[in-house]
Amino acid sequence: MHHFHFQNGQLYAEEVPVKEIARKVGTPFYLYSAATLKRHFQVFDQAFSSLPHLVCYSVKANSNLAVLRLLAREGSGADIVSGGELYRALKAGIPAEKVVFSGVGKTAREMRQALEAGILMFNVESLGELKVLSRVARSMRKKAPVAIRINPDVDPKTHPYISTGLQKNKFGLDLETALEAYLLAQKDPHLEIVGIDCHIGSQLTEVSPFVEALRRVKAFLQKLKSFGISVRYLDLGGGLGIVYGNEAPPPPEEYARALIEELKDLDVTLVLEPGRVLVGNAGILVTRVLYYKETPQKKFIIVDAGMNDLLRPAFYNAYHEIIPVVSRKRPLIKADVVGPICETGDFLARDREIPQVKPGELLAVMSAGAYGFVMSSNYNSRPRPPEVLVSRDQYFVVRKRENYARLIAGEKIPDFLR
Repeated sequence: MHHFHFQNGQLYAEEVPVKEIARKVGTPFYLYSAATLKRHFQVFDQAFSSLPHLVCYSVKANSNLAVLRLLAREGSGADIVSGGELYRALKAGIPAEKVVFSGVGKTAREMRQALEAGILMFNVESLGELKVLSRVARSMRKKAPVAIRINPDVDPKTHPYISTGLQKNKFGLDLETALEAYLLAQKDPHLEIVGIDCHIGSQLTEVSPFVEALRRVKAFLQKLKSFGISVRYLDLGGGLGIVYGNEAPPPPEEYARALIEELKDLDVTLVLEPGRVLVGNAGILVTRVLYYKETPQKKFIIVDAGMNDLLRPAFYNAYHEIIPVVSRKRPLIKADVVGPICETGDFLARDREIPQVKPGELLAVMSAGAYGFVMSSNYNSRPRPPEVLVSRDQYFVVRKRENYARLIAGEKIPDFLR
């Protein structure tokens, strides 16, 4: 469920007409609904209310400070993958003791920052990382809380670019190496084993891969017990999918029931890292039609948002529903919706049946709240778009549109070129 709806033929975000925001802010821009964000978090969190758990929102999905602050006020922790995400999470008011640090490429500097902050745990993904973390903790005279990320070799049945739980993926450790890592950590005075971690992919639309992965984690926990190793936290990651088009992902209640059934005999706190399922359908990208172009082979709707604003269609060939902001009777055409970037891969939709729109009209690219702005760039020297948050009948620009001066702010012409 989301709070984008039509009223008198116009698309609204909660109680605010999208057209009115576009008139004031300009296009393109990202638009988020506070009510949707709150509802999605509450539904997800309450689904697991019958067992000890901690929801750590996956910051990489949408890292805007206002979004993080809203989720922090709902009680969320954070799953981070960089020092920058740690900085954002703490600035937004997420307690360090609710932060888990994932990712395959943590630097010693980032480890120090996280240890100084006092995070809940590091999800360690290699033996090399474990050794560096031990050295950093020793130099700081601290003990680093660790969970080892195991790779259960489970097919998540999703896009190969967002599959993370197969042995051919770069994430986690196979079970034999993971055992070696736990045994090393057990003997290390600067490491404290607190958990186990597993994440198999993103945009999963079935419960069965989660259950299969959890069963393999449980079997591995039994092996750890035989070596005198126990854990307090079981981090099952995130990955629950959303509706972009014709998908039918399970609701959080069904997902939770399946996991709770498997966890009923374990004395652990479940850690969950939802991202897309909380923010994906809470945001849209609003863009304006610039031109209509027709060739002997194709029809094109050219808009002012490009692959630098929303990369997912070009990168994953991902589907996003695209609708006119003003609804009225129009003929349907089959066209490519493309942006201004000088790449053939710059498209928001291909061969899409869409109402015929004219230059100057607004389109809403739906389900753009996750992996939208965070993956944007300045390619073709295009300023990144603003982000806007709606709450009831008010809207707030929570990130200003970049200007040309900002594009070159970090650059310098050396003296020999002057």
